[in-house]
Amino acid sequence: MARAIFEYTKTVLKKVSFSVELFTRELEKAITRLLPYEIDELRLWLINYTKQKPELVICLVVMND
Repeated sequence: MARAIFEYTKTVLKKVSFSVELFTRELEKAITRLLPYEIDELRLWLINYTKQKPELVICLVVMND
């Protein structure tokens, strides 16, 4: 089940990536719902994903809190 939440989170983040505000909000929700090792995986995924969408790099600050 937890893996399904991780995959769902990535899907949602991709869908809202047109808006930095929505992306940040969904990322904050994801951090509260995912397990610690999934947050680490999400961080790696975000680093790669934001290479394609540099306007979202600012959202990585949420991961460091």
